[in-house]
Amino acid sequence: MYNVIIIGKGPAGISASLYTVRANLKTLVIGQNDSSLLKAEKIENYYGFSEVISGNKLLEEGEKQAARLGVEIINDKVISIQQDKNFKVFTSDGEYEAEAVLIATGQPQKKVRIDNLEYYEGKGVSYCTTCDGFFYNNLKVGVVGYGDYAVHEAIELKAFTKDITIFTNGKDLEAKGKYKEEAQRFNVTTKPIYRVDGGEVLQKIFFKDGTSEDIDGLFVAYESPSSADFARKLGIVTNNNAIEVDENQQTNIPGVFAAGDCTGAFKQISTAVGQGAVAGRKIIEYIRSL
Repeated sequence: MYNVIIIGKGPAGISASLYTVRANLKTLVIGQNDSSLLKAEKIENYYGFSEVISGNKLLEEGEKQAARLGVEIINDKVISIQQDKNFKVFTSDGEYEAEAVLIATGQPQKKVRIDNLEYYEGKGVSYCTTCDGFFYNNLKVGVVGYGDYAVHEAIELKAFTKDITIFTNGKDLEAKGKYKEEAQRFNVTTKPIYRVDGGEVLQKIFFKDGTSEDIDGLFVAYESPSSADFARKLGIVTNNNAIEVDENQQTNIPGVFAAGDCTGAFKQISTAVGQGAVAGRKIIEYIRSL
């Protein structure tokens, strides 16, 4: 049991952890090595460095600093966040619980490119099994994705229907651990998808080999879940896929905070670090008020 779990180990997440751990809060940071900063070879506009530094080096030093202070850092993919009495965070390899959560996962991922997919959003295409699974009771549904996230969403849909297919869109299924075992319980189609179509609502999936398949609903769970995906499942208010926060970096859900690029802020390291610091301080106040 942790006081706070921080999802994302970029500048915002690590910055927040420096404050929470120094306040003697048990702090866990979960993230992958997928920050956009890894592509930055030269950073010249961040305070405190007389010489050019690479994004990779900056991230590396941030993690070292947090670890030295006692922050626990895990390199893993977060699949889902659920709220009960506390918050449960599910990853590819485990399950963790905390009193508060900070989402600092950067920009939402790009959507998968399938013709007509955006047109059918809300008309058979969904990005949230928790929100929309109920509408497909005993109907034929699919999940577009090829990793643990896709399998997790298929498992969520089992509460509503047994007719579930995972469409990997031309990729090999890359589920691991318990999700690899669970994937064997579902139909899996690896053919690349060309487009989706129907009348007023989604009715068919068309594949690049010329074949097609009838479908009632299609849930997109491609690659890893983004900040917007977490927000949808928890009922967090978003605006153009950015998480809305107040001046304390708190969302509309008590105990859930957000910082960095996922809030739609000015995409600079200094902004992410500043928001992380504010979030860290306010998380401390929140935990102490419980």
